[in-house]
Amino acid sequence: MNWTNCTRVTAFILVGLPRVRGMEGVMHAGIFVLYLLCLMGNGLIIVMVIVDHRLQKPMYFFLSNLSLIDIGHTTVFVPKLLVNYLSVKNSICLSCCLSQSFFYFLFGVTEFFIITLISLDRYIAICHPLRYATIMTSGVCLKLAIASWFGGFFSILYQIIIVAHLPFCTSNVINHFYCDVGPLLKTAGGDIYVVEALGFLITVLVVMSSMLFTLISYLFIISTILRMPSTTRQQRAFSTCASHLIVVTILYSSVFFVYLRPTFKSSSFSKMKSVSLVSAIVVPVLNPFIYTIRNHEVKEAVWKALRRKTPGFPKI
Repeated sequence: MNWTNCTRVTAFILVGLPRVRGMEGVMHAGIFVLYLLCLMGNGLIIVMVIVDHRLQKPMYFFLSNLSLIDIGHTTVFVPKLLVNYLSVKNSICLSCCLSQSFFYFLFGVTEFFIITLISLDRYIAICHPLRYATIMTSGVCLKLAIASWFGGFFSILYQIIIVAHLPFCTSNVINHFYCDVGPLLKTAGGDIYVVEALGFLITVLVVMSSMLFTLISYLFIISTILRMPSTTRQQRAFSTCASHLIVVTILYSSVFFVYLRPTFKSSSFSKMKSVSLVSAIVVPVLNPFIYTIRNHEVKEAVWKALRRKTPGFPKI
C-alpha cells in the first residue's frame, strides 16, 4: 500500500473495558470510587508533607512525589474512561490520544525511578543510620527527584515523536481503555519495528534496572534487620519492608506481563486489560495506604490536623 496517499486517521475509537450486561453501573461506580480514593489518599499525603514540618524528611519527600505521580497517572485516563463507559461513541482525537499516551508513560516511568529512590533512602536509613543525615540532604533529595522526572520525560519523548509520525491509515479502533502504545501501534501502518524495539529496550532498561536496584537494597536491609539486637525493632522494620514489597511486587509483575513483549502486532490486548487496570488504578490507590498505614509519624500528623480542625476530636 502507498502510505503517502492514505487518508490519515484524525480520531480513534477506544474499545474500553469489557461490558457485562446489567453491571455497567456497578463497574462505573467502582472505578469512580477507586479514583476518589486515589485522589484523597495521595492528596492527603502531599498536603501533610507540605504543612507538617515533622514530615519534611527525605522519605516523605519521595512519598509525596510518588503520590503526585499516582494522581497524575490515574487522572490522565480515568475521567475519559468514566465518560466513555457511559457513552455510545467512545472517540478520542489523535493529538489527545498521543498526549494521553505520553503523560501516562511519563508518570509510569518516573514512578519506577521514585520507587528506586525510596528503596535507596530506606537502605541508607537502616544500613548506614549515622551517615544518613549527611548523605540524604534536602539538596541531594531535590536533585534526585528532578533527575527522576527528567529521566521519565526523556525516556518516552523520542518514542512518542516517532509514533506521532506513523501513518495511521489501517484502522481507528484501539482495543484498550486508554491510548496504550501497544494497541496504538497495532492500528498503525508502515514499519513499526523500530518503535517496538525502542519501547522494549526502554522498558527493559528502566524496569529491570529499577527492580534489580530495589531488590538489592531490600536484601541489604533485611540482612541488617536480622542483625538487630532488639526484637521489637526487627518486627517494626520487617513490617515496613513487607508492606513496601507488596506494592513493588504488584507493580513489577503487572508491568512484566503487559509490556515486556518483543512485538505488539501479535498480542491479544483483551487479556491484558484486567492486568493494566490493576497497575493503573489499584496500585495508585494502595500506595498511600501501604506506605503509611504502619507509619506512626504520618498517622500522628493526620490525627493532629483533624483535632486542630475539629474541636473535641478524640486523641489516639
